[in-house]
Parts: sequence; structure tokens; C-alpha cells
Amino acid sequence: MFFEHNGARLYYEKTGDGLPILLLHGWGGRADSFLPLIRDMNPIRTVVAVDFPGHGNSPEPPAPWSVTEYMELICALIRYLHIEGTDVVAHSFGGRVALMLASTYPECVGKMVLTGCAGLPPRKSGKKTLRTRVYQALRRCADNAVTRRLFPRAVGTWREALIQRFGSPDYRVLTPSMRQTFQRIIAQDLTGCLPKIQAPTLLIWGVEDQDTPIWMGEEMARQIPDSALIRFEGAGHFAYLDKYADFRAIVMNFFAV
Repeated sequence: MFFEHNGARLYYEKTGDGLPILLLHGWGGRADSFLPLIRDMNPIRTVVAVDFPGHGNSPEPPAPWSVTEYMELICALIRYLHIEGTDVVAHSFGGRVALMLASTYPECVGKMVLTGCAGLPPRKSGKKTLRTRVYQALRRCADNAVTRRLFPRAVGTWREALIQRFGSPDYRVLTPSMRQTFQRIIAQDLTGCLPKIQAPTLLIWGVEDQDTPIWMGEEMARQIPDSALIRFEGAGHFAYLDKYADFRAIVMNFFAV
């Protein structure tokens, strides 16, 4: 099914019966990223799973977006479906949306499970800083007033070559418009949302997570008022799949209380 709002078209699936639960996937994912949980929740809950714009069956947003526009779209979907107070399970980028949603529209969210949740700025290391400086220097050499005048057809090719060399895997595969969206999203620091969250929140983290390191979960647990952190040893960024049996049991118990 599709939901349209302010020029955006959102694909979502609604299955099962019972109290609602909303599933928000990570960047590069889709509703199917939660297939095991959808299967196990269907008998007892109404499950709503979305494809964020630019993912799965949902076309790209009408313009470059930040977390804010994604959050407003999900809020509009919740109200359209009349599932205010829904429980939420969110992974990675979906966690960014959930953090902002719960802090901005607390009436929309019941309880939250956030796993590998993004939203805090990374701690800078010397290695990353050097890499960034090298990229920026090469970018200035490849794309400037002189090169655009002398080599107008080559500049785009050089710029793309640098992106393919220095960009993250997520970034390299994106269209130009989605790259702008990606940049806006990762530039958005959601730390200020944390103390405003009223929803009981369970944070589930893979200790080996390299994308959203465990310190992010610890910081969220410290700042979100009614929250707790569970660590999965031997699991990475997709801890909810790496240790699915444990994840399922914890989620079922948390939402049953």
C-alpha cells in the first residue's frame, strides 16, 4: 500500500491483528529487513512496516531531505492509520527518525526498541580527520573555477572518482539527490532529542558494532530518562539479526509488560 503526503510517496505494509507496532528500517534497508520479526509479531500485533522514501518500493523524496522530513512523514502515516501511541522497533537510520518522533510528538509513540540506533555525531579520530583533509584537498584541485573553465566535461568524472575512492559504501551507491539527503541526515545531531523522550526505551546493541559503536548506546541510555541498554556479545550493527532468538524474546517481553 502507498501513503502520499506533501509530495512524498511512502510504501508500507500492514498485517496482523492486535495492538500496533511500527517497524523502521536502517539506511539501505526496507520493510523486509524485519521479516523474522514481522512473521513472529503477526499473530499477536498489527504490524506496520515501511520503506522509507528512496528505499525499497518508495520513490525518492521530492527534494533532498533531512531526518526532520522523514519524521514528519512517519508522524503523518501514524495519524492516517490512527495508531497514535504505537510501539516502535527501529534500526540504525530508523532510530534517528524514532528519536526525533518520540521527542517531538510523544503522543505518537508508546514504547520503543532501538537497535544500533544512529543520531549522535561520531567521535573524531586522527585517521578520519586526515582522510577527510586529503579528500577535501583533492576535491579542491579537481573542482574549482579553473578546472570548470578548462575541463568542464572532466570535472564531474574527477569528482565522482574521488567519491568512489573516499566515500562510504552507503554514499557511493546513491543518486545525486539521495547523496544530498544522506549528507543532511548525517550532519543532524540528535543529542538534544534524548532528554525530551518520554517513551520507555530499550536499547539493544551489538558490542562489535562498527557503524554505531557501543558508546553511542551507552550515551543514549544515560540521557534518555526511562531507558535501559542491553549488550549482545559477538554481534555487530545488525545485532537484531545476529542474535535474533535473543532479540525476539527480549522484545516480546518488553512489549508485553
